[in-house]
Amino acid sequence: MRTPFCFAAFAICFALEAQTQNPPPAPASLPRVTAGIPVNYDEALVGTYQLPDPLKMANGKQVRDARTWTEKRRPEIVRLFEENQYGRSPARPADMTFDVFDTGTPAMDGKAIRKQVTIYFSKDKNGPKEDLVVYVPAGASKPVPLLLCIDFSPNAGTFDDAGIKLGEIWNRDHKRVPAERGSGMFHMKIDNLLAAGYGVAAIYYGDIEPDFLGGLPFGVRALYLKPGKTEPAPDEWGAIAAWGWGMSRAMDYLETDKAVDPRRVGIYGVSRLGKTVMWAGARDTRFALVIASCSGEGGAALSRRNYGETIAHLTAPDRFPYQFCANYARYAAHVDQLPVDANMLVALMAPRPVLLQTGTTDYWSDPKGEFLAAVAAEPVFRLLGKQGLGTSQMPAAGQPIFHTIGYYMHDGPHGTMPGDWKYFLEFMDMHLKGGQ
Repeated sequence: MRTPFCFAAFAICFALEAQTQNPPPAPASLPRVTAGIPVNYDEALVGTYQLPDPLKMANGKQVRDARTWTEKRRPEIVRLFEENQYGRSPARPADMTFDVFDTGTPAMDGKAIRKQVTIYFSKDKNGPKEDLVVYVPAGASKPVPLLLCIDFSPNAGTFDDAGIKLGEIWNRDHKRVPAERGSGMFHMKIDNLLAAGYGVAAIYYGDIEPDFLGGLPFGVRALYLKPGKTEPAPDEWGAIAAWGWGMSRAMDYLETDKAVDPRRVGIYGVSRLGKTVMWAGARDTRFALVIASCSGEGGAALSRRNYGETIAHLTAPDRFPYQFCANYARYAAHVDQLPVDANMLVALMAPRPVLLQTGTTDYWSDPKGEFLAAVAAEPVFRLLGKQGLGTSQMPAAGQPIFHTIGYYMHDGPHGTMPGDWKYFLEFMDMHLKGGQ
């Protein structure tokens, strides 16, 4: 049985492993070594650990009221994540500009009005920039709530809309080439969202920062390198922080769009972009709701739980060290020394709603580790007058738990499945309809 962990502010002690059912055993066919590093899929070998308490400040004092959380402890936790996991990001660029080159065109068979915007991150129009597409329901009489998505494909590959700017994509040879329409990894159908009164917007993560080793010179992080430096400092932003920063720049535009209610903008991403929306939501409290799909290690799954992917796998030199600040790799063999964990990341969303979605056979991303992080974040939500999961019993597939913290696991693999959108919409209706 795992070591219990306590939150003194609520006099609650959780012995989660004793109370929480285990997911189905991982099949023997799964690789047990990745990047030369062993992978554990045996619950009996997860080990014992003590989670850091989100309500215990660095000076040892316990947080007992909302003001102390908001003004002292929350900023303290954000800094810990910046210094040790994602890296510090710059503020909004002073010379950023918006080029609204599509000011409002009927789209989606008349169901939507489409706008397109190029967001330039600097005065250099040939430098890094992102293309934002925005759909709002046709005939909307007032500003609408909206879901901002960060995608693996340019907008023309994500939506079935011949009017979208084609854009460019990074190919397997790490070169920018014209995108292909409708060829996106996650092709989005948004009719149900439009019919329910929501707007939908999207950006392509590759516009902001490439997703490969050696991609630094071609992304936004290169604009902020100190003179004479070729790499960020050990506590400066990795690619995930850059992608999240790009989401905040999209939000900067959405605040100017009179068709959108900026108080009701949610964000969505899957896999490494699930990690991205978790960090974007933690840093930028303008986002009213977060839906993180299969964010796993480095996202919503507990790092101290030795199951599936680990920090060592993420930061292996030939895998994804560029996605995080360089300091993160220090904890690959010493995860117990990491001053943060995913329970604290989930807690940074409070009092805003956050939905963690995963899959029964996504063993690599550790669905149980995400559930346990959500349970351990609950005291912060309760301190702020909100409801957490309200249970330590992990639900079966297809049985969502929806409060201010939501957890939903489909019966299937890594990623978002078409049937998941029904639950996303239900969660959005709970929290975005009628304002905050």
